[in-house]
Amino acid sequence: MASPATRGRLITLEGIEGVGKSTNLRFIADRLAAAGIPFITTREPGGTPLAEEIRALLLAPRDEAVSRQAELLLMFAARAQHVTNVIAPALARGEWVLCDRFTDATYAYQGGGRGVPQASIAWLEDYVQDALRPDRVFLLDVDVATGLARARARSGAGDRFERERVEFFERVRAAYLARARADGRRYCVIDAGGDLPAVQRDLGVALDALIAEARREVSGG
Repeated sequence: MASPATRGRLITLEGIEGVGKSTNLRFIADRLAAAGIPFITTREPGGTPLAEEIRALLLAPRDEAVSRQAELLLMFAARAQHVTNVIAPALARGEWVLCDRFTDATYAYQGGGRGVPQASIAWLEDYVQDALRPDRVFLLDVDVATGLARARARSGAGDRFERERVEFFERVRAAYLARARADGRRYCVIDAGGDLPAVQRDLGVALDALIAEARREVSGG
């Protein structure tokens, strides 16, 4: 088990479709590597063989309507595997975990988008994660029309979530921004509407601040 001074950090990237999470995940990974920080990259839903199978179930378009309760429970089933078998062990080893989406996405998509009560999500969050929460959430934010245009240009018809109506994504984005306003210390909102160099400049500044904070903790400064 890592000591408090050497504990890993959990960094998550969040945002609606088309904000550039995959590209910017690689950017963050490169910065961490250049800083000499041990880390792993992973994603949600997914991150373990079983969790990836659940991801496939969740994303596949289907004729049968998926109830919001079933969707929520599948998300947390995948997360339970991911936290137990990947995230918690890496953090205990002192590694940083860079994750493409985590529980904030559940509050946004299943909470904001589907209307699942926040209390239901919070109960499952506590049950599955105990006290584990991201150390920093980078919320890549862009207006829904721009994000969906980017996503659909990239992936065509899209998965089950990408096929949702514009109104769904407006609710998702609003839920993300509400969470960011409620927790300004943990969240860092990055304007993803500009060109990539500008986005990554802002992201780099925020990441450098987190690295400096972690190093001060180690040094006792």
